[in-house]
Amino acid sequence: MHFLSVLLLTAAAFAQPTVSLPGLNVRTVASGLSNPTSLAFLGNSTDFLVLEKNTGRVRYFENGQLQNIALDLAVNNASERGLLGIAVHPRFPQENAIFLYWTCVAVEPAPAWTPGQPPPAFVQPQMSCADSNRLGADSSDILRVPVLGNRVDRFRWNPDTHTLTYDSNLISLRAFQNDGTPNPMGSGPAQPPRGNHNGGVLRFSDDGRLFVYVGDAGRRGLLQNLAQGPNNGASDDQFGGPAPDDAHLSGVILRLNTDGSAPVDNPFYFPGAQLGGSAGLNLQKVYAYGIRNGFGMAIDPATGDPWITEHGDDAFDEINRVRRGMNGGWVQLAGPSSRYSQFRDIENTFLNPQEMFPSLQQWRFPPSQLAEVESQARARLVMLPGSQYVDPEFSWKYSALPNSLAFVQGSALGPDLENTLLVSLAGRPMSPGYLLRFPVIPGQGILRLDDPNLQDRVADNYTKYDLTESESLIIGSGFGIATDMRTSPTGSVYIVSFSNGKIYEIFRAIPL
Repeated sequence: MHFLSVLLLTAAAFAQPTVSLPGLNVRTVASGLSNPTSLAFLGNSTDFLVLEKNTGRVRYFENGQLQNIALDLAVNNASERGLLGIAVHPRFPQENAIFLYWTCVAVEPAPAWTPGQPPPAFVQPQMSCADSNRLGADSSDILRVPVLGNRVDRFRWNPDTHTLTYDSNLISLRAFQNDGTPNPMGSGPAQPPRGNHNGGVLRFSDDGRLFVYVGDAGRRGLLQNLAQGPNNGASDDQFGGPAPDDAHLSGVILRLNTDGSAPVDNPFYFPGAQLGGSAGLNLQKVYAYGIRNGFGMAIDPATGDPWITEHGDDAFDEINRVRRGMNGGWVQLAGPSSRYSQFRDIENTFLNPQEMFPSLQQWRFPPSQLAEVESQARARLVMLPGSQYVDPEFSWKYSALPNSLAFVQGSALGPDLENTLLVSLAGRPMSPGYLLRFPVIPGQGILRLDDPNLQDRVADNYTKYDLTESESLIIGSGFGIATDMRTSPTGSVYIVSFSNGKIYEIFRAIPL
């Protein structure tokens, strides 16, 4: 699924969002933003920072008013790249660290490429980001990005000037995608360059560990449940693979210390030590793998588990509770394993309207190579020591674009939203964007679905973006493409609308 194409279709301005629950209302707390992706509150204050994807700017709001630009990074903003994720140190302001996930710009221009034309036979020579152009000009050139152009950095907050100063890099991740070049690829030169599936969400757990949502970046290796990669044991691409070395660490949830090192209680810490090398060091940082891409992550206040939204290609968008050592099944599985035949059939018959090719986003592993039956697909999964395959908590049969999600904490919004997981859903292109309510059984990390149509935990919609069987979950609309959602220190919920360029607040209008 090309998320950017959906964004372009939903760029029209919509009316003020509404929420259907009694006693609640919605107000706009910021507007005029340029493609905002995420926000973070500064500790227990209602002051917050907002990221803009394409400009690389971090904007500071105090008492609901824009004060200044805290930072302006030089970002490669092609497709789904740019300034994507933010997390504030849980001991802020005593520890004044703020973490950003963003995509840098390569120092040298890349060869010109025209969409619709064969890709240039270009292999990016710059492996990592450079300090020299961290604050330079932005670029929309899809090829002008280092191989490891996605990065998570720590910055320091300056309370006197309300600005951010670079401190250190935690990790650098794959961004460059030009897999259509013929050598050593086996799929020929047809596939165009891409800039998608970067993930980019950051969240801190209560124990002070940083979770990082990393999309698959088009890789097809061990962490995508292809033990031999797409080329039967040959290199995954121009930079090696299929083992998860630095250029192939993707499709994962990472769990890091605040200096970028791996906590020793991570699920694959000791298997990684046995493997050794850069792949082993990377494996030590992995909390879950077999993940495609998404834009939502929230920490369950009861269990401490991350929950994520995950986009399918054409079939089975998911909501997942990420258990320790989870193998999410991608690329061999999507949706509940019991629905495998539907996943395989949809992916082999639903033509991508932009490419007229059923691709699973990577022509090196088309859907025709999927297993014939579920048992074979399960047998193909790469099960690392200590891993476990887990079905999603909820799915849409055809992709419906769930994005951000958040747990409502406390009772500030009233009983209708206590013990609730809120999820934003784009729905059809040109739709205003919906807000869905999923009650959660307290302390158990399990969704409580009362609708008889949803007892199988699948919304059986009829085609992509259709909302059939989601109707009973919808409690609001008009939010556009909502790429972030946060519970504020006062208990209200802030929603970042990428497509509307606004931030909304759901608040209690009638006192309890």
